[in-house]
Amino acid sequence: MASENSVEVIASGRYLRLMRWDNWEYAQRVDIGGIVGIVAVTDNDELVMVEQYRPAVGKRVIELPAGLVGDTSETKGEEFIQAAQRELLEETGYSASTMVPICEGPPSSGTTSEVISMFFAKGLEKVGEGGGDHSEDITVHVIPVADVPAWVERQRQNGLLIDLRIYTGLFFINCR
Repeated sequence: MASENSVEVIASGRYLRLMRWDNWEYAQRVDIGGIVGIVAVTDNDELVMVEQYRPAVGKRVIELPAGLVGDTSETKGEEFIQAAQRELLEETGYSASTMVPICEGPPSSGTTSEVISMFFAKGLEKVGEGGGDHSEDITVHVIPVADVPAWVERQRQNGLLIDLRIYTGLFFINCR
């Protein structure tokens, strides 16, 4: 384990910091409380997913709804479950009557210090348009759970990337 004195800031930006520990370099988010991801399933057994362009990979990506906790002055100090509710509504237009924590872990422990807390959203009601905030261009997809594997494969064949958390979501759906 690294001591504070052995960790060096290589570069800092508005949202990310590049760190070095001995010969290991990694990214660290700046000024957030955490990250949430949401496995949202409708009462008709459909998985709610989002699609958006991701500059880091230069492609559109199919993902589960997700977002940052406490990253703005309005959301500082919010609970993770509140952030999950907010992000689900903002990105998809769905509100959930129940939000259950299911797991947490690093998405890419070799390159970032991020840890994502996953939630299962139930009792969904479409109450808004979704599409994200002013900085996002999100397309919402609502696909029957049984059809998701074939659907995401078609998207992949069409040149989109598939976030691996889609498969994590399917695992938890099948375990319920």
